[in-house]
Amino acid sequence: MLLYVTQYLSQFESGFNVFNYLTMRAILGALTALVLCFAIGPRMIARLSVNQVGQPVRADGPITHLPKAGTPTMGGALILIAIAFSTLLWADLENRFVWIVLLVTIAFGVIGYVDDYKKLVLQDPAGISAGTKFFWQSAAALTAAIALYVTATDEVSTSLLIPYFKDLAISIGILQVVVTYFFIVGFSNAVNLTDGLDGLAIMPSVLVGGALGVFAYVTGNINFSGYLGIPYVPGTGEILVFCAALAGAGLGFLWFNTYPAQVFMGDIGALALGAALGCVAVVVRQEIVLVIMGGVFVVETLSVMIQVASYKLTGKRVFRMAPLHHHFELKGWAEPKVIVRFWIITVILVLIGLASLKIR
Repeated sequence: MLLYVTQYLSQFESGFNVFNYLTMRAILGALTALVLCFAIGPRMIARLSVNQVGQPVRADGPITHLPKAGTPTMGGALILIAIAFSTLLWADLENRFVWIVLLVTIAFGVIGYVDDYKKLVLQDPAGISAGTKFFWQSAAALTAAIALYVTATDEVSTSLLIPYFKDLAISIGILQVVVTYFFIVGFSNAVNLTDGLDGLAIMPSVLVGGALGVFAYVTGNINFSGYLGIPYVPGTGEILVFCAALAGAGLGFLWFNTYPAQVFMGDIGALALGAALGCVAVVVRQEIVLVIMGGVFVVETLSVMIQVASYKLTGKRVFRMAPLHHHFELKGWAEPKVIVRFWIITVILVLIGLASLKIR
């Protein structure tokens, strides 16, 4: 929005040209989202507390979680507001990728909001049924997948890129719709499963989102993409602003969500963030790299799948409790230790993913 204002003002004062630079708008986007979280976070938390929108605690979970009961939830609304406002303020709103990613994020946030509202406000323990939730997730993801496919302008947009290899890509055509759907829905639920400890899901989301912003910048820049030997996809650079807003909003939320948390994000935040990461990875053609950088989310999801499969087939559990972070808690690890170690693992995985820019 402000991009058009500054472009007009640059006719009269050349200093406004600085806002045409993508990197400047990304920095301002991150700062705007961060400051917005700091500004409205305390009021939102207070409002949630007054309305008694508190988090229930599993009776079979770690005993250290019992004091968390009643902690305000649905704080993910703060993240969504900050991302949307900052993106609309600083991004080029004529860019189709910006709208697709932003609308996917909001759509999954709405699904999470309805689920949280039914559970926490209406006191319906079931929330949205699994089938209903999956239906709306699928509808939103398929809409985005089809939109990206029908607006694709080259073969790169429908090819699966193999990282660490130069010019190695598999053309999959219309199957790209399936890949897009899988990554949006899959990572949405993966982040939701990871969101079980204070700050555990938000910091990896910030790290992975920031790294995807780097990929967006170089993929959308013909000079950098040519130098690094990665496919050039016009228009993807603008996604850097969205990723910066996500990182800024995430850090702002972490201020209140760090151990011991003043607020939890709930499904409204977790589902939206996961969908955003999956959609961005598809746009910048780095689906496999997302699996690497988001390894914590992947392993957390696999731990649940393995636990369920093992119990149904053999009647035995592989882990003391799933998702995996609860397994380590029940082994005696303090919650902050689990959180920080998972953060450290994510930093390592993100660096490995970023290395694919040069190792080809």
